[in-house]
Amino acid sequence: MSENTEKLREYLKKALAELQATRARVRELEDAAHEPVAVVGIGCRYPGGIASPDDLWEVVRSGVDTVGPPPADRGWFPNGDQVTTPVGALRQREGGFLYDAGDFDAGFFGMTDEAAVATDPQQRLLLETAWEAVEHGGIDPSSLRGTRTGVFVGAFYRLYALTAQTGDEPNDNLVAGVTGAMTAGRIAYELGLEGPSATVDTACSASLVAVHLACQSLRLGESDLALACGVAVNATPHVHTDFMRSVGLAPDGRCRSFAASADGSGWSEGAGVLLLERLSRACANGHRVLGLVRGSATNRSGSANGLTVPSGQTQQRTVRHALADAGLGLDDVDVIEAHGSGTRLGDAIEAHAMLATYGTVRRPGDPLLLGSIKSNLGHTQSASGIAGVIKMIQAMRHAEVPATLHVDEPSPDIDWSTGRLRLATEHTPWPDRGHPRRAAVTSVGISGTNVHVVLEQAPEPEPPEPATRTLTEIPWPLSARTPEALTAQAARLRSYLADHPDLDPVDVGFSLATTRAALEHRAVVVGRDRGELLAGLSSVAATGRARPDHEVAFAFAAAPENPSPAVPYPAYAEAFDEVAAHADKHLTTSLRDVVAGIATPDPADRQAAELWHLAHQIALHRLLTACGLRPDTSTGHGTGEIAAAHAAGDVTLPDAVHLVATRTPGDPSASPALTVTLTAPGTPPETLAGGVVTVLAGAHRRGVTVNWAPVFDGTGATPVELPTYAFQRTRYWWPS
Repeated sequence: MSENTEKLREYLKKALAELQATRARVRELEDAAHEPVAVVGIGCRYPGGIASPDDLWEVVRSGVDTVGPPPADRGWFPNGDQVTTPVGALRQREGGFLYDAGDFDAGFFGMTDEAAVATDPQQRLLLETAWEAVEHGGIDPSSLRGTRTGVFVGAFYRLYALTAQTGDEPNDNLVAGVTGAMTAGRIAYELGLEGPSATVDTACSASLVAVHLACQSLRLGESDLALACGVAVNATPHVHTDFMRSVGLAPDGRCRSFAASADGSGWSEGAGVLLLERLSRACANGHRVLGLVRGSATNRSGSANGLTVPSGQTQQRTVRHALADAGLGLDDVDVIEAHGSGTRLGDAIEAHAMLATYGTVRRPGDPLLLGSIKSNLGHTQSASGIAGVIKMIQAMRHAEVPATLHVDEPSPDIDWSTGRLRLATEHTPWPDRGHPRRAAVTSVGISGTNVHVVLEQAPEPEPPEPATRTLTEIPWPLSARTPEALTAQAARLRSYLADHPDLDPVDVGFSLATTRAALEHRAVVVGRDRGELLAGLSSVAATGRARPDHEVAFAFAAAPENPSPAVPYPAYAEAFDEVAAHADKHLTTSLRDVVAGIATPDPADRQAAELWHLAHQIALHRLLTACGLRPDTSTGHGTGEIAAAHAAGDVTLPDAVHLVATRTPGDPSASPALTVTLTAPGTPPETLAGGVVTVLAGAHRRGVTVNWAPVFDGTGATPVELPTYAFQRTRYWWPS
């Protein structure tokens, strides 16, 4: 009986342990399912010359209206002053246009001119903007090749195909160039991404659906990073003329969101990309967090109100589901970035949905603020939701709520009498409500698809590690696809730094070295301070194409007459100490004491000098290999021969020290004072006479993939925002 009791006890203990483990796993999965998603990078192109999130913030902060006349280079005006189409003349004469939507750096992405002109400008825009978003996130885009990075793109029209001039010859580029699925697929292909890839078309809510799907993919573990994108380019005037018949379009192309004078929507163009990562992973990777996606939800309006008429009831459910996903209540959101397309019916339905949800819990004197970026940019269609997200992230970062433009007075179709909803018609401070700043962004598609996304300000970053050393030589590595782009990159960086004098040169160098791709044409500016480095940028010119067939050879020298100076890098010091621990067993004077300045080696003590030299060479070897200089061959003579044998893995460190300690010293007069040489086919050698950074700079220019991180160890360097790649664009458009 006792034996059975013991077995039962063991079984119950095992079952209890398994149950506890299962519960812990369930909690872990539940937590992951609701974990905030961090926005770590942003890229965008919107009307008014907006080419960065800072540009977008300046437009909305300043109350700028970016609507203007249609571009003159798309063949829209064959009759001089108006557009003639199968459905009549275009009456909406203005909109928010990307006048350079046809411009593209085809060579950067390895595309021929023929392929570029056959590719929808929406695809081209997103290729460049996605690259910029990754760089903005402090990540080398080339490092994402082969990773589980997802791509989710919201796209609407594929009008560029209607402009194609293919003649009678088959065009193999056209199928991939104008197929909707390739809008996401092209990004994944060019960056070598292996996560999920999908192009979403829910019309004007498509980009927020892309955000919703990207967050789900991250939380489910399908993706480690995700690009959520939205894009819209009106390659023809059809979008204007078609909608002029079916829904109201404002004659002047301006969206008067929630205003009494609202007279229809105004079509615009744009592209926006968010680089997303689970918050825990972003923190672990040291990525800057710009804002958080706390939760999101999407549904469809059903069939009660007609095919294209939005439903207030389903919009209310979207709000509640998004808040539940975020783990928040109705009283936890401060500002609504609304769809606000400028149609009186749609705006009224949306505003009443916000009143019926958020408005029910607002206290007197604490109204929910409402606004729309469409009043600045026009309706950027399948890029509009992400435009609102970028606006709100920037607004939370600056603790300000931008004004909604073109409001003569709030719409009489909306019941504002409760005071629980207020249209933000003035630029105001963000309301302080005793919790982190939060906003919600909503989108409604003509497809009937509603989306609601809840955002939160970024958590305070961890303080940087304190600096324990300074750099006497600061490297600023640069690279580009072409010589012209390299020069442009240097000029762009110099101009940016002139406008940001507070940036630490070491932080700039660290960011250039660790967050940018090493492309074919390269240069390195080295200086002791900001002035020298800026002067170096002014003189950057193309230095030739990096050779992919480089070879690296280390030549270890015999011991010099006097010990070589120590190199001030942690990786060097760590390796030197390791050698010294073995060498001190053979010496009366500790090599580490000599390094610390506590003791001075006896010049007559050849054994000490040679052991010092061995430690110095091995430490240099460790430092340079940590920086990516892995030799194809290693040679040496004297003490250098033993160092080379150890570097090649033929001799253990204790044996190398023993061999040097017990050998008969050679003639020091023939031994050079410096020790390591970098060579490449057909080029002169690089020696350490100019310092370690000089050798690394030479290696970088010649095509070696240099790991610069050991150079910055102990400096407290942190990534800072820098200009993204200087694309060299040419216009590609089918001839009209």
